[in-house]
Amino acid sequence: MLQHLVIKNYALIQHLEMEPSAKLNIVTGETGAGKSIMVGAVGLLLGNRADTKALYDETEKCIVEGSFDLKEYNLKLFFEHYDLDYSPQTIIRREINPNGKSRAFVNDLPVTLDILKALGSNLMDVHSQHDTLQLASNEYQLSIIDAFAGTKNQLKEFQLAYNNFKNAQREYKNLESEAADLKKEADYNGFLLDELEKLNLHTDEQESLEEELNILENAEEIKSKLNQILNSFDQEDASATENLSQGIQVLNQLSRLSDKYTSLAERAESCLIELRDIASELEKEEMSVDIDPSKLEFTQNRLSNIYQLQQKHQVSSIAELLRIQEVLAEKVSKTINLDEDLKAKSESLQKSKAILLNQANQLSAARIKAFDKLTCQMKELLKDLGMPDAAVKIEHNLTEPTHTGIDEISLLFSANKGVRPQSLKNVASGGEFARLMFCVKYVLADKTAMPTIVFDEIDTGISGEIALKMVKMMEIMASNHQVLVITHLPQIAAKGEQHYFVYKYNQADKAVSKIKLLQKSERIEEIAKMIGGEKPSTIALENARELLGH
Repeated sequence: MLQHLVIKNYALIQHLEMEPSAKLNIVTGETGAGKSIMVGAVGLLLGNRADTKALYDETEKCIVEGSFDLKEYNLKLFFEHYDLDYSPQTIIRREINPNGKSRAFVNDLPVTLDILKALGSNLMDVHSQHDTLQLASNEYQLSIIDAFAGTKNQLKEFQLAYNNFKNAQREYKNLESEAADLKKEADYNGFLLDELEKLNLHTDEQESLEEELNILENAEEIKSKLNQILNSFDQEDASATENLSQGIQVLNQLSRLSDKYTSLAERAESCLIELRDIASELEKEEMSVDIDPSKLEFTQNRLSNIYQLQQKHQVSSIAELLRIQEVLAEKVSKTINLDEDLKAKSESLQKSKAILLNQANQLSAARIKAFDKLTCQMKELLKDLGMPDAAVKIEHNLTEPTHTGIDEISLLFSANKGVRPQSLKNVASGGEFARLMFCVKYVLADKTAMPTIVFDEIDTGISGEIALKMVKMMEIMASNHQVLVITHLPQIAAKGEQHYFVYKYNQADKAVSKIKLLQKSERIEEIAKMIGGEKPSTIALENARELLGH
């Protein structure tokens, strides 16, 4: 339940704090004082979208913070699922910066609005005029049936089966579409693959072939040049090695005269060894170069085939051609196995559909079973609220499976005797809608683990004895739930365990909404004003005391 609420810099609220009772809380105040603004601020804690236009001071950030007692509610798994720090005393905070950026926190950990909405749906149920309009929605009506029938878990199981079915259906359709394309391209893909496979390509082949071709095309020139070098090095009378050998002999003769000639002779000897080694390598290179027209032709043809395929597939390397070959091989293989794959996907689809329909039928049967009990309870409650001739009927049709099941629900209503029940959007007035919605909330209160229920002017269009009966029902709800009621009726205002008064303070440059927890004497005066106006008479004060006495 909500233990502490702080609202700062929101709409007409500069700073507001309240600590509601665990039972029935009443909020009253003059029109425009800011009662419904509080509901809007609470909506921010539940994940509603923020608007910088709602800032009281556009230069300061808005903060809405609520402290909740979660001890009695099994929410540990929820916190674990979203990787949040669980605490029996949980604080939710929402901030709106002047630049429009909005942030949300749960126990000081930043969270997304989706997580905040999911958590808020477990903490508070806020009724507003928007919810009254929502009651006309068929999907919302179906959610009422599920809550009353206790089919929440069955709905989850159905939705899991529905998601599995949709996935299987999507996979089958995708494969079917792909199969049609593959069959069209089968011959061409096979031809392309055969072309690539016949070449038997290797990743680093192109570079070595290009180098080999360069040598083969210039073989005569290479052999000629190498022989020229060899002759100058080692194969002529005045070759480099012969001249260097003679020089070494002379240096050896001079070495007896000075050690420096010995050193020079050793260095020259090293040069001679290196020169002879180079000559040996050159001789091997010369012998390895073949003037081979057939090999030249083979290399030219192979490279030509590689270049043609690269141009055809718009790539520039053998590695890319090999990747294309893999893709083509996969397509050709898939084409060969298409019928078997389609059959397997079809069987999987039919199996998931059978599971889906079984789950759907079970869910539908459980819902239908609850129809009579729900309508009977609604009729009795509406009778207590001054609508003795009200008729409630649930119209049901089976549809193709959707994410909510195979049931199309329409709640039909008539407030008057002899009038056939019709769709809510066609027959219910504002007051009738409010009472109908209140009955829905009352019926569902014991079916849902909702810590806090907020009613924003649910008493529209009622008065007198009906208001007393409505507040009695609120008191019953408050025995198991924390209830906050924004009301304009003195009969309801008198029954709360705590009574908050919202008023507009006009002494500053800009009007400010403030809230005050009323004491007993203040409650008498406020309720008397609700009965008799700004200056209540003695009779109004006595009536207020009498209402509070009840």
